[in-house]
Amino acid sequence: MTTKLISTGSPFEKTFGYSRAVVKGGWCFVSGVTGYDYTTMTMPEGIGDQAHNCFATIAWALNEGGFALEDIVRVQYTVTDAALVDAVVPVLGAHMGEIRPAATMVIAGLIKPEMKIEIEVTAFKG
Repeated sequence: MTTKLISTGSPFEKTFGYSRAVVKGGWCFVSGVTGYDYTTMTMPEGIGDQAHNCFATIAWALNEGGFALEDIVRVQYTVTDAALVDAVVPVLGAHMGEIRPAATMVIAGLIKPEMKIEIEVTAFKG
C-alpha cells in the first residue's frame, strides 16, 4: 500500500515536520488546519472567516489526494474560547451540515494568539 504526502508549501510543515495530509489506501488524514490564507499567509481576525479558510485548505488537500469534502467521516474542531462557538457554528453547519461526520469540539489554546480555530479531518473512500 502506497503512502502519498500532501503539502501546501507552508513553512510550518517543514519546520514542524508534518504533512498537510497523508493518503494511505482508502483513507486521507488531514492535519489540523488553522485559518491562514496560504496564498497570502494572512490570518483574518474573525473566527467565521478563519473557519472558511480552514475548509478551503481542507478541500484543497482532500482534492490533491483524490477525495472530496463529502468523503469526510470524522472531524475535530479546536476552538480557543467557548464564547466563540456560537459565532462559528453557522460556518461549520454550512460546510458539514449535509455530510454530518462524527465530530468532536475541544476548547483549548493554539500555538499562536491570532489562531481561533483549528480543524482536523479524516476522509474515507471505500
